[in-house]
Amino acid sequence: MADRTPLHDISAQTGAVFTEDAGWQVPANFGDTAAEYDRVRTATGLFDVSHRGKVELTGKEAAMFLHNLSTNDINNLPVGAGCEAFLTTNKARIVAHVYVYHLLLHDGRSALWLDTAPGTAEKLIQHLDHYVISEQVEFADRTREFAQIHLAGPQAHMVLEKALLDDVPPLEDLQHMMRTFGVSDTCHIRRHDLLGVPGYDIVCLAARAGNVWQLLARAGGKPAGREAYEILRIEAGTPALGLDLDENTFAPEVGRIKQAICYTKGCYLGQEPIVMARDRGQVNRTLLGVKLPDGPVPHNSLLFADSKEVGRVTSSAVSPRLGGVGLAYVRRGSQDAGTTLQVEVNGTRRPAIVATLPL
Repeated sequence: MADRTPLHDISAQTGAVFTEDAGWQVPANFGDTAAEYDRVRTATGLFDVSHRGKVELTGKEAAMFLHNLSTNDINNLPVGAGCEAFLTTNKARIVAHVYVYHLLLHDGRSALWLDTAPGTAEKLIQHLDHYVISEQVEFADRTREFAQIHLAGPQAHMVLEKALLDDVPPLEDLQHMMRTFGVSDTCHIRRHDLLGVPGYDIVCLAARAGNVWQLLARAGGKPAGREAYEILRIEAGTPALGLDLDENTFAPEVGRIKQAICYTKGCYLGQEPIVMARDRGQVNRTLLGVKLPDGPVPHNSLLFADSKEVGRVTSSAVSPRLGGVGLAYVRRGSQDAGTTLQVEVNGTRRPAIVATLPL
């Protein structure tokens, strides 16, 4: 049962708290969203993303089990590497959007860590457990045990090295390693450029989080809130479960085929409709960017080409650099960059200009 006290020591630095009714709440900003956005694009920002779900899979058959339920190749994922994947129904409708990391635990056992959307760890475990027959695999929800910090910006690598007092080797996206801050604050560090700039996820025990946050801040990382994060996420084209993805979304429509779908891995749950869509050479709609000159619009606002409905806007925000921006599912025939559509808000139509991602 969740209590109404701060979830992590990091809350002393960020002001984030966990409550039964609201969940993990990070401040909207630390005084100036535009300034925080600019710092991330030009220098470095620190985001508290401890609310993201953290699910651990262990056991001799963990990799094979997840391989058979996800869209990417887990069997051939080496220690120190990661991949993006969808877990779907047999009709390829999205159950979860995850980042999978293969690592060794402190006792030497192999494990898979799934970084998933906030508030979804329990549902994800229920989905996985439903398909266990006799496989040697165990699941654990580590969300509340571990804090997670996202360090992002062109100077992120430099700030990370300064905070660690150690060299950090170049990592490809989703590669990861273990490093120790100070004397004993051992962290799992993952390269993850989800905001369109160089980025690192830093995962550590909750009790160590406040110290790690302070070391990163002293090294040059400046706190940033959820508003700047959301703007950067939209500009980067990174989808969010519950906004841009849900149980009705057909996985290939998300446009993450290169990142999250492997066509050579063999059978898995949802494979048949995904392969059929590939063989047809098209899907009916695709997640794209939109420019919104008149500002953000409500979630799921409909898009029109003249009188024909051609899509819906799933996320939107005001960018200090670009003005109104959003992510939208747009149907075939209206997807060319520069196409001007209309988005309906309270019975009126506003312009929405299709754009390629990232914005």
